[in-house]
Amino acid sequence: MDKKKKYFGLLFLIISLLFSFMNAIAQEKTMVISKDLKWSERMALSIMKRDPKAWQIDHNEKPKWDYKLGLIMTAFETLYNKTHNPIYYKYVKEYYETVISNSGDILNYKLEDYNIDYINAGKGLFEIYKQTKEDRYLKALQLLRKQLETHPRTNSGGFSHKKIYPNQMWLDGLYMGTPFYAQYTAEFEQGKSFDDIAKQFELIHQHTLDQNTGLLFHAWDESKKMDWANKETGTSPHFWSRSIGWYMMALVDVLDFMPKEHPKRKELIQYLNEISIAVAKYQDKSGLWYQVTDAGNRKGNYLEASGSEMFVYAFAKGVKKGYLPKSYKKLAEKGFDGITKQLVTVDPDGEIHITQVCASAGLGGNPYRDGSYEYYISEKIKVDNSHGLGPFILAAVELEK
Repeated sequence: MDKKKKYFGLLFLIISLLFSFMNAIAQEKTMVISKDLKWSERMALSIMKRDPKAWQIDHNEKPKWDYKLGLIMTAFETLYNKTHNPIYYKYVKEYYETVISNSGDILNYKLEDYNIDYINAGKGLFEIYKQTKEDRYLKALQLLRKQLETHPRTNSGGFSHKKIYPNQMWLDGLYMGTPFYAQYTAEFEQGKSFDDIAKQFELIHQHTLDQNTGLLFHAWDESKKMDWANKETGTSPHFWSRSIGWYMMALVDVLDFMPKEHPKRKELIQYLNEISIAVAKYQDKSGLWYQVTDAGNRKGNYLEASGSEMFVYAFAKGVKKGYLPKSYKKLAEKGFDGITKQLVTVDPDGEIHITQVCASAGLGGNPYRDGSYEYYISEKIKVDNSHGLGPFILAAVELEK
């Protein structure tokens, strides 16, 4: 009889827990997001409503270490530091608890792949380690730093984008690697690596800058052997807004950690001013920017969300930090107004969505990506792709008083 009681008691407990779990899910799905909230929180709550676990973003079927998720974790931590609402910190912490083992190993990470993208997700670990003091997060940070120590470089000293893409520097890679590198060297190495960090920007500026437009080409092949590379300069043939956005975000984020007295600091601020002048020239009357930055409304080109958000973020933060003239604040506000009016849709329950996000773009690989105009406009355009979610929150936070 006692066994039966225990059995039915256990069964009742399991059923109760199951109903509680289902009820919690149902509440999340039916949650109403107030239109009175700021855009940053409306987007964050919408993301959490759709994907209760951060690793589920982009319809992932299982947890993984991913640069795009790292971008969103950075955005959520920025929002948490502004609002001090613990739900945003909890969302981030649960992600890192899932992908970092007790021994500090990183899920699906292989150092020997030497993929610069892998570094980006590590930025969120600094805050998690400060809050928890758990050794596993420090070990994960040290592992990522170890990758940078041995990461393949071009002959001129730039980080190769990936081991499978030797001798190539992409604008994307500046954001993937240098903000983490800057924070790590500032917090754990007394800033010993800032010269090397500045060199990454110097090489990109030297080799991808187009003198006619002031814009930066997506990538540079030092060997000039890639089919997509200009045989004289090594540059890819077109300007992709998101890649320039990655570069600009990298600049304003690295400057958070570079000491004011460092001799290279003024150089980086100058780079930010130069690219901002060029990017501002191509802002559409809507406030947005096109997928192929300088091609305007050429057939197939479209106003793209993620690049526009990144430009807004860099302009707004650049002004706030005193790197850019105050006039860029108005350009940032115009850009964000265009994003919310033209690219955001709102459900009856207040959930918001970001549209017209380029899902992905790169060079080389298989199937081969040739960097042509036709290539950039042919990549998939998605709704609520992570590339458009993280920068939306970052841009909103910078503009919200």
